[in-house]
Amino acid sequence: MGSYPDEFPFGIMEVVNLLNLRIRRQQANSVYVDCPFCGDRRGRMNVNFVKNVWRCNYCDAHGGMLALYAELNHTTTSDAYWEIAEALCDNIQEEHARSGNEAQQRPASPSPSTSGAWAAPAGHSSSERKTVPQSNKASPAEIHQTLSLLLAQLTLRPAHREHLRSPKRGLSDEQIDALGFKSTPPPFLCRSITERLIKQGCKVQGVPGFYQDNGGHWTMAFYQKTAGILIPAIGFDGMLQGFQIKLDIPLKNKDDPPEKPGAKYIWFSSSSKKGGTGSGSPVHLAGNPSARVVYVIEGLLKADISHCLTGRTFAAIAGANNTSPLDAMFALLAQSGTEEIIEAHDMDKYNNKMTMAGASKIYLMAQKHGMNCRRLTWNPNYKGFDDWQLALRQGSQRQKEIEKLSFKEQYLRGLCKLAHIEDCVEQWQHRAEQDIGLTEYLGLTGEEHKTFLCGGRDALAALLEPQRRKQRFVLYQLQLDEENAIPFAFKDITALKAAGYEQPPAAMYYVAGSGEIYCPAEESDDTLLKRLFADCRERLPEGCRGRPMAVSDVVELNHGAKRAYYYVSGQDQFRQVKFSPMLAKKEIPEKTQERF
Repeated sequence: MGSYPDEFPFGIMEVVNLLNLRIRRQQANSVYVDCPFCGDRRGRMNVNFVKNVWRCNYCDAHGGMLALYAELNHTTTSDAYWEIAEALCDNIQEEHARSGNEAQQRPASPSPSTSGAWAAPAGHSSSERKTVPQSNKASPAEIHQTLSLLLAQLTLRPAHREHLRSPKRGLSDEQIDALGFKSTPPPFLCRSITERLIKQGCKVQGVPGFYQDNGGHWTMAFYQKTAGILIPAIGFDGMLQGFQIKLDIPLKNKDDPPEKPGAKYIWFSSSSKKGGTGSGSPVHLAGNPSARVVYVIEGLLKADISHCLTGRTFAAIAGANNTSPLDAMFALLAQSGTEEIIEAHDMDKYNNKMTMAGASKIYLMAQKHGMNCRRLTWNPNYKGFDDWQLALRQGSQRQKEIEKLSFKEQYLRGLCKLAHIEDCVEQWQHRAEQDIGLTEYLGLTGEEHKTFLCGGRDALAALLEPQRRKQRFVLYQLQLDEENAIPFAFKDITALKAAGYEQPPAAMYYVAGSGEIYCPAEESDDTLLKRLFADCRERLPEGCRGRPMAVSDVVELNHGAKRAYYYVSGQDQFRQVKFSPMLAKKEIPEKTQERF
């Protein structure tokens, strides 16, 4: 195993080209490529050709240029050096022979003398490399002034306001205006708006998103394909640090599969432009910076909505694994009196190892600054904290659905007692529309209604009781782990099989509870399961101790001597499976309930 010289005869971009990594976009000192380790094809791996290092912002794999080659080819960094050099450099065999191919002490770090800026495409010499000159970042006060006056010149288009007011977002007009949301300007106005800002005394050089065009004029990096809603990023000091853009049309790469979602949010940045400046992915703080408890959440818009719904303080990062900017924020929060950090990433943290890894970093960082940290879990039928809170505010739709059922339908399903028929008769009498007779309104047959009129409720019960049955069920739920993601948690049967399981692994489940429900005597399992899910998606029946019923749960239906097991694959999708209840844990684990 040989050593390598102190000065490298190649840079990391040559390694990228040698490994045929696809370059998605270029910045001043780096490029973004598809990650060969996690397989993500959205250009999440940053390759810094000045420092000769790389890091995937999705899976967090990182290292130097020799490690990039070595890990992909399952070799040592020493051998990686010689293999790269033999492929790229002349006379390297002679140099390798002179080294004696003996193990020697590895140099502390590669020399930066040969690491250029942008590496030319294959076929071009290294002398043709060039870098895009960047501006030093302006001061926080200058950035705040320029971006604040920029917002003052922009408007919020009606379609964007309607989106923010929709049930999906739940914001009022007052909240929308207070949060400062605006629509991105059309590209043809970028230069004139920038000139007005300069005349107002604003500094644009060094402010994220501003750059010099080919004519040397200052302008902004707004484009038609990145049109959307501007979301302000506010710092601990209350000053505006930058913008995220919620894109009208998600950005997708042309070779992405149709089912793969595109990027929905991007930073307002000019890091790849002449005289431009990167965003720096600042942490956004929504709420009181001196709050005793601060929630950490992924997404600036999600933080704003969550703050408006709850009044709590939220620190938002742009990506679940983009935790580095939190370090400075945590230091300020700790000094300001914050005692507890609550990680509130989306519920896919339980099935996505990258999200879970980012959540774990938050714990360590909070402890570093002397603050407690805990994880927040909620009803898994809602992916995000804001989705859950919106659903709680809007109220359950289930009761409205039940009220639409006739008396008989409710009684056969155990949703009301027999005495409820008196209430239904009174409701019918006071209806404004007289478009339906009482018999039909109650859902009874002519004979059943006549029996009720002649013999009363007891006589009617004798006719209705044989038409319904009592069905016993047992609910099994996955035992979640805060350190190890379960790839099919809260996912359908396809994800279960993709994770290598033909049937649900009973040993990973626990008994969440059991109960009995009434149903029409001839009702199918599928119809029964759909109703059971509708009844239990918000809360389980009394006596059950697990979380609300969700995808990836297993339901046991007891049909006397025979038991059937169903995997919940969707709100209206249930797949019959084989399941070994004896392997499931009988005791409910801790931390399964909603905590807020």
